[in-house]
Amino acid sequence: MVYVIIQVPCYNEEETLSVTLHDLPKLMPGVHRLDVQIIDDGCTDNTVAVARSCGVHHIVSMGHNQGLAKAFLAGIENALALGADVIVNTDADNQYNAADIQKLISPILANEADIVVGARPIRIIKSFSRTKKLLQSFGSWVVRQLSGTKILDAPSGFRALSRKAAKRLNVYSEYTYTLETLIQAGQSNLRVVSVPVEVNDDLRPSRLVKSIPRYVMRSMGTIIRSHILYQPLRFFACISALFGLAGGFLIARFLYFYFTEAASGYVQSVVIGSGACVIALLVFLFGAVADLISVNRRLLEEIRVRVSDLEREQRSEYKLRDAA
Repeated sequence: MVYVIIQVPCYNEEETLSVTLHDLPKLMPGVHRLDVQIIDDGCTDNTVAVARSCGVHHIVSMGHNQGLAKAFLAGIENALALGADVIVNTDADNQYNAADIQKLISPILANEADIVVGARPIRIIKSFSRTKKLLQSFGSWVVRQLSGTKILDAPSGFRALSRKAAKRLNVYSEYTYTLETLIQAGQSNLRVVSVPVEVNDDLRPSRLVKSIPRYVMRSMGTIIRSHILYQPLRFFACISALFGLAGGFLIARFLYFYFTEAASGYVQSVVIGSGACVIALLVFLFGAVADLISVNRRLLEEIRVRVSDLEREQRSEYKLRDAA
């Protein structure tokens, strides 16, 4: 029995949600149960009423607007509690072709992947400017380098997750989940693949990318923070190496002039170089401490996964008792 939940994060989507829900598949090969849930991220319009009128029974209420990342994570947690085996995430603006959901879940059903990301045809999307296309490609390349995956469209929110992957994901960013979860998945040795998907015509402007510079800055902040979380020693070691090289160069400069001519005018090189070497050592020590903390965090994540499994087993036992 394979239970699939398609989740749709929503923030004031009454004008587009009915179109999105109408296009979602009702049955799929290999799936015995298919449900739809929306995440009400503090909607102030009739989004929830539209969802109910379209037959949506699972509605996760955030209480107030907390952003896409928090809404995504809340939906994942609720889908896990409902017992979903596969969770599909799509946008409420009907950006993605719902018929491609079968492409997303097929590698998971075949046990070939834990996370499947829909790769949009970025180069031919008319609504994307040349700058946005270049930034999307560059951002995906950076995420590939940091995560060790082969994702072609890292910012794509059209993705499917197995239960195993969903239990391990944590989102710390308040902006978007797309980049952070891929870096985490790669560092957690989850199998991540891309499949080509089609897109529909825009029904409304993007709310996430209101300004290209702002989007770039926030995305880069998310990428750097995620890298620090999962590879702290490497990150701090690189910074330490920069200070160490600068300090070593200045000290070598002083020694050169000391043995070749009067070095009284180059004492500042020793002072600054020694300071840089001290900073390099301190930064490396910070990295060592951060690496130990990251190990502890990974252990906590493993405990979280095991607790989730135990809770699911207990719920199954309660259902069997009630049925008896």
